[in-house]
Amino acid sequence: MSFVMGWSLYCFAAALSALLFGFLVKNRGRTFKSTTKLPPGTMGWPFLGETLQLYSHDPNIFFAAKQKRYGEIFKTHLLGCPCIMLASPEAARFVLMNQAHLFKPTYPKSKELMIGPNAIFFHQGDYHARLRKLVQGALSPEVIRSIVPDIEAIALPLLDSWDGRVINTFLEMKKYTFDVGILSIFGSLDLHYKEELKKNYCVVDQGYNSFPNKIPGTLYRNAVQARKELSKILGTIISERREKAMEKKKLLGSLLLSRDGNGEPLSDEQISDNIIGVLFAAQDTTASVLTWVLKYLVDNPKLLEAVRAEHVAIQEANENARNSVTWAQTRNAMPLTSKVISETLRMASILSFTFREAIADVEYKGYLIPKGWKVMPLFRNIHHNPDFFPDPHRFDPSRFQVPPKLNTFLPFGTGAHACPGNELAKLEMLILLHHLVTNFGWEVVGPRHGIQYCPFPIPKDGLLARFHKDPAIQDHKNSNQ
Repeated sequence: MSFVMGWSLYCFAAALSALLFGFLVKNRGRTFKSTTKLPPGTMGWPFLGETLQLYSHDPNIFFAAKQKRYGEIFKTHLLGCPCIMLASPEAARFVLMNQAHLFKPTYPKSKELMIGPNAIFFHQGDYHARLRKLVQGALSPEVIRSIVPDIEAIALPLLDSWDGRVINTFLEMKKYTFDVGILSIFGSLDLHYKEELKKNYCVVDQGYNSFPNKIPGTLYRNAVQARKELSKILGTIISERREKAMEKKKLLGSLLLSRDGNGEPLSDEQISDNIIGVLFAAQDTTASVLTWVLKYLVDNPKLLEAVRAEHVAIQEANENARNSVTWAQTRNAMPLTSKVISETLRMASILSFTFREAIADVEYKGYLIPKGWKVMPLFRNIHHNPDFFPDPHRFDPSRFQVPPKLNTFLPFGTGAHACPGNELAKLEMLILLHHLVTNFGWEVVGPRHGIQYCPFPIPKDGLLARFHKDPAIQDHKNSNQ
């Protein structure tokens, strides 16, 4: 056995042992008084549960096979934790909305440390409600409509840099979504600060899903150090903004001006944690969706031409790009593109599931969900259920000509912890796609099939593709000038 493989297995076993020990200590001496039965399912091997089965196959196949065998509610044991899986719209609504007070958000401590324990998605109650109102307000349509030209100013030079090159589409999209995230948080920002934030954030991003340890030079240890640097940089920016009261309409300004019922402001640490949390929530997810959109468009040439025609018409109305795309056009003149994005969100299901933990014994449809067990609404299983989306594995944007049934389409989650930045995500996708399809063609040069998880699902190898200015598009634009 190689050293690398041996070390990997050692780390994996150590992680599972630590998780299992924590669970046993937490539940020591506890018995369930309820006579309600547990859901059907299997718990796998002692200690290991079914973790190896999950990660040795496509996770989506694992969950789909479980649902086919046991139905829409089943039990399993993953990463040292007993889990209840829920794969119906009613169950998702039960956990995330109707009885949300009985299920708390839960994340590994290593993730909380990396993002910051004060970040919005680790909390419930008054603090969470206060932060959600601030984030949602700063990213509302009324606010982000004013930054359309600024998003274009980010998209255009990035696209120009792709001309004639083979790129990793996902990594390039991450550059774009990071810069849009910085814009929405800070507004204008000194280039030095922006570069320092990007440099350290990239290190944190690389170590976020690595094995937690204190060994110097490892991805995780480097990420912890970079996270400390991020706090210092953000602390400096926060101090400057407090003094100058700049960019009040952006997220940072909203966080700085906020006061609780006692007139107390948010601390610098609370503000920093939530800035990093918003960046984490905004970057990889939106970049993943954009990467999948390009994959599905290149796989469906007729659809790509229809999308291109939609945007050429907008460009002609704007005097062949002498005028910028407008907010109204992103809302009203891109119906097909919006359906393509919705179908991509359904097919790819970037947010495949979410984690909650039962804070009390809960009964659901005659089954017991024990206190302390993890509860996972499976969004992807719902999105791929043929009862809600006929022929679910076929990419078909026309299915969104009719709104989906209630709680069957949950790409941004639902309830109090639903993504507050979904309007910004849609806007930045529409703007980039407008300028991409009206100027560029592209061909996939890497694998055309396969999925990898980073941790979100993306096309294999990030969709390696060659981009080029399309002469046919340019000729069409010139003939109309």
